[in-house]
Amino acid sequence: MFQLPYSVTFESLKMELMQIPQAHVLRIAIALSLVAIPAAYLYFTKKPKGCLNPDEFTEFKLVKKTQLSHNTARFRFSLPTPTSVLGLPVGQHVICRGKDNQGEEVTRPYTPITLDSNVGYFELVVKMYPMGKMSHHFRELQEGDYLPVKGPKGLFNYKPGQARAFGMLAGGSGITPMFQLIRAILENRKDKTNVHLIYANVTLDDILLKEELDAFARNFPNRFKVFYVLNQPPVPWNGGVGFITKEMIQTHCPAPAPDVQILRCGPPAMNKSMKAHIDALGYTSDICYNETLGNSGEDN
Repeated sequence: MFQLPYSVTFESLKMELMQIPQAHVLRIAIALSLVAIPAAYLYFTKKPKGCLNPDEFTEFKLVKKTQLSHNTARFRFSLPTPTSVLGLPVGQHVICRGKDNQGEEVTRPYTPITLDSNVGYFELVVKMYPMGKMSHHFRELQEGDYLPVKGPKGLFNYKPGQARAFGMLAGGSGITPMFQLIRAILENRKDKTNVHLIYANVTLDDILLKEELDAFARNFPNRFKVFYVLNQPPVPWNGGVGFITKEMIQTHCPAPAPDVQILRCGPPAMNKSMKAHIDALGYTSDICYNETLGNSGEDN
């Protein structure tokens, strides 16, 4: 067995190394590689630890607030480091804490529109209602302020391939949990799930994330379809008019089957009517974000 002396000069070390048989050097190199390669693989592929705590609120700094419409804004919050991830499983949401216009503490569930593929930050798209308690807090929130957040929360944890296709029925800010799932499916090359979205709003300006949804429809024409429904449509308009009907679901969602799931999220009255429609059409797998996850983005 070759051993280096306790104290050597560079030249003596060079001479000693030259005396090691080449076969022995090769065996050493192979042994080192068998240790180093798996270690490097684990280091670079291990899932980074998230920043959320399900039991305690963590404060995140608002670094950018972008007004999307008269009552909707996009909020970007920084994470502790540029490489940090939020750590939110797809299908789950966070709880945000703030104060209403009377100074009373209030909490509401929200779904970030970003995934853990977005490092260093996360984003919320929030519709701020005139009388909404948490809406008041988000309206007053300025860049540099901090928002207390805890999570993950929710009972739905999406697994790629759990359904052949999803039919999604969304209204207003109920699009945010749908958008999170749509992104996760379409950005995963191994996930072959198809998505059919019917999205209802009052006016064209009320449609949240329309640019992103239209881009998904262009880039994934065989896997993602979106059909917009407006109560007060512009002229001309080639989408649906009024409320989501049973006929719209029948036309724009996949037919009932054991491997098809219907997801719905919106105001209570909408969810009630959608439940009646999908039951009448014969769908057997139905998930309501508002009921099972408490996560519609609605504020009251």
